[in-house]
Amino acid sequence: QVQLVESGGGLVQPGESLRLSCAVSGSRFSINAMAWYRQAPGKQREMVATITVRGSTTYADSAKGRFTISRDNAKNTMYLQMNSLKPEDTAVYYCNADIRISGTWNFRGYWGQGTQVTVSS
Repeated sequence: QVQLVESGGGLVQPGESLRLSCAVSGSRFSINAMAWYRQAPGKQREMVATITVRGSTTYADSAKGRFTISRDNAKNTMYLQMNSLKPEDTAVYYCNADIRISGTWNFRGYWGQGTQVTVSS
């Protein structure tokens, strides 16, 4: 099995920055696309940014120009650099990865447990 563990969340003031990490660990596996999602209280989970294994990225409109997604394939780790944070960025941030366990045929989506980001003065 595999585990996705997010870290780096916290409480910051508007305009400040945070860097989230998502580390994948476990038995032998291959990772395809990865993504960050977030869910604010009372709202549906929404995609923030995605990244392919080759590094191609997409962003939600709310993240463009402020957030940067990246990954280190050698470390099985994904990052989200968040700058110029706003109160509306407050949410639980989740990482998602398409993973194939060695010995199986298909990739399937795995989720981390989430990390809280709170932007408040």
